[in-house]
Amino acid sequence: MMSSLSRREFFKVSTAIGGGMAAAVMLAGCGNSSSPSSSSSSSSSDDSYTLVTDGKLTCICNAAFPPFESIDENTREIKGFDVDLAAALADKMGLESTWLPSQQFDSIVPLIKQGGKADIAVTGMTITDERKKEIDFTDPYLDSNQAIVVAKTATATTEEELDVAGKKICAQSGTTGGDWAQENLTKATYVPCDDFVQCFAGVSTGLYDAAVCDLPVSENMVNNSYSDLTISVQIPTGEQYGIAVSKDNPNLTKALNKALSEIKEDGTLDDIEVKWFGTTI
Repeated sequence: MMSSLSRREFFKVSTAIGGGMAAAVMLAGCGNSSSPSSSSSSSSSDDSYTLVTDGKLTCICNAAFPPFESIDENTREIKGFDVDLAAALADKMGLESTWLPSQQFDSIVPLIKQGGKADIAVTGMTITDERKKEIDFTDPYLDSNQAIVVAKTATATTEEELDVAGKKICAQSGTTGGDWAQENLTKATYVPCDDFVQCFAGVSTGLYDAAVCDLPVSENMVNNSYSDLTISVQIPTGEQYGIAVSKDNPNLTKALNKALSEIKEDGTLDDIEVKWFGTTI
């Protein structure tokens, strides 16, 4: 994840898709789709890909990562940049996007690798070599960096001042922000949290001295939810977000890449960026 001093989109046109065949599977765990069947959509066997539910693109995320994904206080549904992105891609593919309930972030790669529950994860996930050993990614759809967030009243704000014994640095478990903290703030105590909301709340109450989080999310949180916090350091990690897909479903990755290219070219991606970031990025 998360894992922007600059944000660039990279898209590759891949392969065409069509409509196809279906085989039943059981949808494990909780979900909000109606027909738990597995389907294959293609105009030919060479282009076929499988779906958990016929006609639907079933998505998962960790919905505590605004503005990419969060729970709407009124509808209790997942909303955000990634939600609109998935809907736009599904539309280009002739599908309907649907979302499972929010998952723990560090459980998402295993769920996608296992298959059978969700087709894709759209959750501000950074493409890394380690993750690519387990799952496939689409072409990148957004660039990101990391940030250190501290209280506005904090006396320790730089990397050097925070990298001392007794300082507590938090990040979401399983994220690239957590990786960076453990690799670069080795003298401080690293505290993994279930999600970034816990991290920011902990820094706000003084439980932690700093949080390390993706820059776009850090900007959103300090500007909209935590006026007592500030970004003290922007860390140019040069990360890129991609959509996670099972290695057993390569043609789905190709179809998603084609749809990504299309929504970039026709302006749909720009519209989604303006909606959630106030500008194209």
